[in-house]
Amino acid sequence: MIAFISSKVPLAVVAGGVVLALWATGVRSLPEVFEGFADPTVVFIVSLFIVIESLEASGITAWLANFVVNRAGTSRTRLVLVIGVAAGMLGAFISVSGTVGALLPVVVIVTKKAGMLPSKMLIPLAFLASGGSVLTLTASPVNIVVSQAASDHGGRQFGYFEFALAGIPLVVITILIVLLAGDRLLPDRSPESIAAPDPTAHAKRLREDYRMDVSTGALYTVEEGVAEVLVAPHSSLIGRHVLPGMTTPDDGLVVLGVRRGDHAGPLVRESEETEERFELRAGDAVLVQGPWAALERYAGSQDVIAVTPPQSLQRAVPLSRKYKRTLFIFAAMILLLVTGVVPTAIATMLAAGALIVTKVVRLPTVYRAVPWSIVILVGGMIPLSRAFVDTGSADIVADLVLGNLGAASPYLALLVICVISMVLGQFMSNLATVLVMLPIAVAIAGSTGASIQPFMMGLAVCGAASFITPVATAGNLIVMRAGGYHFGDYWKLGLPLMVVYLGIAVLYVPLIWPF
Repeated sequence: MIAFISSKVPLAVVAGGVVLALWATGVRSLPEVFEGFADPTVVFIVSLFIVIESLEASGITAWLANFVVNRAGTSRTRLVLVIGVAAGMLGAFISVSGTVGALLPVVVIVTKKAGMLPSKMLIPLAFLASGGSVLTLTASPVNIVVSQAASDHGGRQFGYFEFALAGIPLVVITILIVLLAGDRLLPDRSPESIAAPDPTAHAKRLREDYRMDVSTGALYTVEEGVAEVLVAPHSSLIGRHVLPGMTTPDDGLVVLGVRRGDHAGPLVRESEETEERFELRAGDAVLVQGPWAALERYAGSQDVIAVTPPQSLQRAVPLSRKYKRTLFIFAAMILLLVTGVVPTAIATMLAAGALIVTKVVRLPTVYRAVPWSIVILVGGMIPLSRAFVDTGSADIVADLVLGNLGAASPYLALLVICVISMVLGQFMSNLATVLVMLPIAVAIAGSTGASIQPFMMGLAVCGAASFITPVATAGNLIVMRAGGYHFGDYWKLGLPLMVVYLGIAVLYVPLIWPF
């Protein structure tokens, strides 16, 4: 934790050090220290990023971003409200990480269009998705566990939407805190990877540079686009003569304009009758138009260097290539996640495989889309979480709680249980944390003669309050790279929210589910 907080050592290196330390100290065997890399959570994250890449590549996220901006404008208040409601509603039916993965590319594009940094909205997205996980019974495995535990220990199961009595205040208060204090509590970070360029702004610059009188719609469509390339040193194109209106021999791309590398404007003919051709030199800029696939091939050749990769321009065009099959596969994945027919990792893996097989995304793009540093981080930390339980460290905490509370007030007992759950939840999965604290809560409820219901609902609320560290939830990790966040960026907004969750769990929950 010291290495994480210092930010002087890369997170993936720290995770690797954890694996080595667990093995070297004999806490875990050699197969056990590497079991985290085969964990379903790791498979889920890898598959989910492939799905995210397909949503971007097919232009679905660009369309959604335009839809949100058209409805909410560029007002920060409206954007926070729209994104907050969307994250809460989606989080009520699929996992936190699934919600974050589905909305992350949309939020990145929307913030860019609104002139905001993604870092001002992505941590709130992860936290709001966590709030949404307390809205329905199936939103989180934690809810199912506490509901069954309540039924097994003298209480009753919670209704499907009964969780919303606690979840709605959590989502509403989170939105209010982000609106009122988000700018001060969230960092100004530049993301590792920026969103796709805006086709309108890009087309405007090309029109000015090449003095063309054409509309954006004529330059960028679902089928075709334009690409600006530079003639590479030692290119076979050097010495060839070109003229606007010509086509490239191999790909049939139309040359729209040419600019000298040392010339301020485009090369133009003196009159329409002249058939003057321009001899290409290294560093000259050529603007070509044609089908997206042909543009990708041309820009990838050794003869030219793309100023802006055609792939990034294509994904900025709303509902571009293969969006229908992408939507179908994505909808099927959401259906599998909601119904629980197959495990979440299998659902996302099936979707990722289908997207690759149907050529929505290509393998080289897939390898670039997966944040391997996050994969290493998760895989390295899972054995530590399991060791905490297996070695009896969690039992020591349980014994201390039971030994010091005795027959204290149920409010005090609930407070202590919730605080410990929140602390553990920053370093363990929320499900593991709740499973550790569950027998403690049951024992205390029995010794104080209180109802089991408020203890179980309090655990569900506090189990969702994993806000201090990026390793607390997969959702926190997913937004880390896109927001350019550091390890210490989460606690400023996370700490006030944890206080709110603690207040809801200890003071509000017993009003709805009395002791």
